[in-house]
This record gives sequence, structure tokens and C-alpha cells, in this order.
Amino acid sequence: MDAAKAQQFAKEWIGAWNAHDIEAILHHYADELVFYSPLVSQLQFNDTGIITNKADLKAYFEIGLNRFPDLHFQYHNCFAGVNTVVVYYTSVNNRLAAEVFELNDAGKAVKVYCNYGF
Repeated sequence: MDAAKAQQFAKEWIGAWNAHDIEAILHHYADELVFYSPLVSQLQFNDTGIITNKADLKAYFEIGLNRFPDLHFQYHNCFAGVNTVVVYYTSVNNRLAAEVFELNDAGKAVKVYCNYGF
């Protein structure tokens, strides 16, 4: 993963969220994935904090978009690794967030780890 690809992924991902465009958001994820987030249980989607398919991911994201109609992410930075991108941004309720995306060869997220500041 080079810096240009990481920045492109991050800025397109942030832009999709800020547009509240569910299809553009989902475009960043593979059909088969594992998604970890403490907000999964906080938004009462499930008790595990883990989502393992794109259909459930879509349903979860729709809950988030409905719960936070004024959602706007503020991009701060991104970091590139080996097949990974970390997006550092300000999330809902002004919480700092960093999401780690492991990408497949097509550039789609297959594992995502969401982390939030306190």
C-alpha cells in the first residue's frame, strides 16, 4: 500500500459517509468480511460487536445514518501499511476515531477494526 492509494481510499471513504450515500460507503467493503466495532453493540445491532457479512453491515450502517442524521466525519490523516490503511478522523459526537482496514487485492476491506477515543 502506498501513500497515494491510502489517501485515495481514506478520502473517498470519508466523502461517502459525509454524503450519507450507503452504496458508496459499501463500495469500500468486500462481500466477505469481518467488521469489529464497539458501536455495533452500543447501537444495539448485536451483542458481540462483530459483523460478518455485507448485508448485516449495510443494515448496521443504515441504523447509524438514521441515528445520526447530521453525521459528518472530519478527516485528519491516514496511514499506510502492508495491505492496510488506518483512517484517523473525528466521528459522531466529536469522538476521535481510527479505523484499521485490511484490504484485499481489489482494494476492498476484508477486516475492519474500529477504535474510538474517550
